[in-house]
Amino acid sequence: MATHYQSLSKKSRRGPGHVEPTYLKGSCRPPFPPSPSVVWTHGYRAVRFISKIIETGLMLALDRFRKAGYQAIDSICDYYYSLRESKIPVVPPVQPGYLKALLPDSAPQSGEEFPSIAEDYQKFIVPGYTPWQHPSFFAYFPTGFSFEGLLGDIYSSSAANPGFNWTASPACTELEVVVMDWAAQMLGLSPEFYNSSGKGGGCIQNTASEVAIIAIVAARHSYQQAHPDAKLEDLVIYTTTQTHSLGMKAGMILGLAVRAIEVRPEDNFSLRGEGLRRALEEDTRAGKRPFVLIATVGTTSSGAIDNLKEIKEVVKDYPDLRIHVDAAWLGIALVCPEFREMCYLDEINEIADSFSTNFHKWGLTNFDAATMWIRDRKYLTEALDYTPPFLRTAQGDAGTVIDFRNWHLGLGRRYRSVKLWFVLRGFGIEGFQTHIRKCINLNNKFVELVQSSPILKLVAPPSFALSVFRINPKPRRPEEVLVPDNALNDINRLFFGRVTARNDILLTQTTLDGKFCVRLAVGSTATQEQHVQQAFELISNEATLALEAWQREQAESR
Repeated sequence: MATHYQSLSKKSRRGPGHVEPTYLKGSCRPPFPPSPSVVWTHGYRAVRFISKIIETGLMLALDRFRKAGYQAIDSICDYYYSLRESKIPVVPPVQPGYLKALLPDSAPQSGEEFPSIAEDYQKFIVPGYTPWQHPSFFAYFPTGFSFEGLLGDIYSSSAANPGFNWTASPACTELEVVVMDWAAQMLGLSPEFYNSSGKGGGCIQNTASEVAIIAIVAARHSYQQAHPDAKLEDLVIYTTTQTHSLGMKAGMILGLAVRAIEVRPEDNFSLRGEGLRRALEEDTRAGKRPFVLIATVGTTSSGAIDNLKEIKEVVKDYPDLRIHVDAAWLGIALVCPEFREMCYLDEINEIADSFSTNFHKWGLTNFDAATMWIRDRKYLTEALDYTPPFLRTAQGDAGTVIDFRNWHLGLGRRYRSVKLWFVLRGFGIEGFQTHIRKCINLNNKFVELVQSSPILKLVAPPSFALSVFRINPKPRRPEEVLVPDNALNDINRLFFGRVTARNDILLTQTTLDGKFCVRLAVGSTATQEQHVQQAFELISNEATLALEAWQREQAESR
């Protein structure tokens, strides 16, 4: 081939109509220059010309990105300045379908410039956001946010690595191994849960719901290994009536039975050993196969903590029953030594087969960052490992690395560990402790205000940074009945409707023991004591108006 091209004249090699390309001054050499023994060819000149076009386009794209990036950061900073000063409503002023009416019916045929896109983002998209970082956002549980986490997300996205195994990106895997051990140490988890133990370990998942599914898959695999004759229809997942929807959803997805054990208000809505034992004995007599319990440290409705000390005694008689502890919200409080006994850390370290908490809730880390630890990784990897030839690697076959693709449902996975690394380094353990204690102190302030109110009453004991309350007027005399019990739910629904019609506070509802209640959860880093005071005054005023409206209605109906 080389001889053929050497026989051609320089002019004929260029071909008819050839124009010598003009290259940028100072541009780099072609990506793969020929060795001295190879003659430059027409084909090589074409490659060189195309590479220059690509290089020029890349440089222009980088310059545009740099400018757009500065603009985006400025816009984000302006947004958070407005948020901290409560200039943005906590409830977006939009109705369902608002965005479809504002945007075109199809994507543009040709690409648009960033300034135009950014302008439409500010004009159409931002007004529809519910600002979870607003100082008066007290709904659900908090979603974590920090600028450290945001910067980590930027770096993560810039790497654009799926990180499904070590070879796909060594840093993605190894940073996750390290930060999960850091986080386990910070929360006081047993070294058995560390990746460095070689037996257990931790990784970052999407949500606590996915963690529950994965934990149940591992528990099922463990049980079926010990009992190969067990039928799937006989296996039972145990939760409580206060367990997050993740328990029931996991059963639906996996086609397994779920038994929700009733919990009582006199037990503060926590699972007690007696109730668990009764359910296990009933199902065992009926031929069922108890194989996993989802215990909760900090339920969503009331912040209840299942009594792991009593549960520990019960499960001694059921050695095949696996324990998954869901501490999605409250688990971060383990960073404070004074809360570890209340959250049963010793029992978690002793009996939990898996443990989960969401750093993207109370842990200052941008969504998503659901952390999961497992005591014995083999049950997880054996249950989820399927390795086709194109995924085999020398390191994986040798067992010298962790391939996290066998620790979760998908193959590709986001590079989440870098933002958690930024947050852990940026705040340190002391920063986490300060944040948790501040939120709890603010909730204690709200509790004091509710207890001083003549018409508001707590429905469950305050739990760390969560309070559940309702209208329930205090009688002036023991024999006085201000509002009959059957009317309280209607009054509280009226009250909650008035609150949700506002745009300066956001709360959520729940039901405990048949009682319609309202939840207030403190978690935003922007929330200060004045915001809690303002929230109480607003709540108290709306509660008074709702009660007066009901009383007028009753008077008119007589």
